[in-house]
Amino acid sequence: MAYDLQSLELFRAVAMDGSIAAAASRHGMSASAVSKRVSDLEKALGTSLITRHRRGVELTSAGTLVLKHAAALDDRIQRLEADLKDAAHAARGTIRMAANTSAITQFLPEDLAEFMLSNPGLTIRMAEKESVEIIEAVNSGDVEIGIFSGFSEAPGLTLLPYRRDTLVVCAPSGHPLTRRRAVTLRDLDGEKYVALQRRSSLQAHVDRCAAELGIDIQTTVEVKSFDGVRRMVQARLGIAILPFGAVEAYLHDDSIAMVPIDEPWATRDLLIAVRDCAALSHPAQALLETLRG
Repeated sequence: MAYDLQSLELFRAVAMDGSIAAAASRHGMSASAVSKRVSDLEKALGTSLITRHRRGVELTSAGTLVLKHAAALDDRIQRLEADLKDAAHAARGTIRMAANTSAITQFLPEDLAEFMLSNPGLTIRMAEKESVEIIEAVNSGDVEIGIFSGFSEAPGLTLLPYRRDTLVVCAPSGHPLTRRRAVTLRDLDGEKYVALQRRSSLQAHVDRCAAELGIDIQTTVEVKSFDGVRRMVQARLGIAILPFGAVEAYLHDDSIAMVPIDEPWATRDLLIAVRDCAALSHPAQALLETLRG
């Protein structure tokens, strides 16, 4: 069956506006012309898509289904146009992605360097965001690929495993906890604590685990970045829970120390999120293969 893209676009306008007249005005057409386009589409599909009323239109069940697929088709077309535009203005294209601080700090530099060696003509536009923001950006289409903490839920997206992250305690040198080979969350009860801001999925996870055990972690200061947390710990304002890679590289500075956490909650998965693998641009698909490998 051949589909008329303009008729589908007009049908979407009618469905979104709830009125043939409003859709006609938006597209600079007569109401009768728009009505005929929708009628022709209904005849081609062999089913009614809208029910006409004096005050507007309502979608039938078939109309709701067609609207869903028409929106997806429009999204594909827009992505095609975007990819063609990138190809016209760059050697091979641009990849839009977002990742949380943990992935950017620990894993992505090496992975992206490996990818760029094989794809020197590409441009990667990277945004550093909190996990919740990354999920929103993938859902909205602002980015093609997102990497976020598995502690956050992402309904409706395709999720793929990326890396596994280990959490540790970062403490000032000489702190009593640094004499232990490992600690549990109960060992942190009553400690002064340097926290990440509350939108952080890592912080939300730690707070949730502490609350379940009835543990009182006294937050003295909240900051946005891992670097900010480390500097507060260096200033002896408290201890912190951070990813291994955000602490291990800084142990040459004798002002901080690292203590392993011997509990299952201290291990988390970093996940890759996309809306639809098949709908990714060719450069983004190539990057996805590298990240999954």
